[in-house]
Amino acid sequence: MIRLRPDQRETYLRLHADVWPSVEQTLREANFRNYTIFLHDDLLFGYYEYVGDDYEADQRLIVADPQTQQWWKLTDPCQESLAEPGSGHWWAPMREVWHLAEDAPEQSTPR
Repeated sequence: MIRLRPDQRETYLRLHADVWPSVEQTLREANFRNYTIFLHDDLLFGYYEYVGDDYEADQRLIVADPQTQQWWKLTDPCQESLAEPGSGHWWAPMREVWHLAEDAPEQSTPR
């Protein structure tokens, strides 16, 4: 989760209406799938599924990509971090409090 700066809202939305194909390709190569960013008022919530087996290495691949670095130079000024200072995060991680599993576990019949 991160805050969208109100004065940068239109810029951010315009950029994400036409994300650079090279940035999307880097995310795919780094094993990110179903990446979605949601907006509520001035809060952005990001969701993705990671399908790789070395998250740190795939993160380094993204960080090292020159096109992604250029993309961040445009998008970062639109955002205000909510992450804990000193955490090393730009987007604040969220804690999962509930999840509906795809398959329901077998349950005994209530008596």
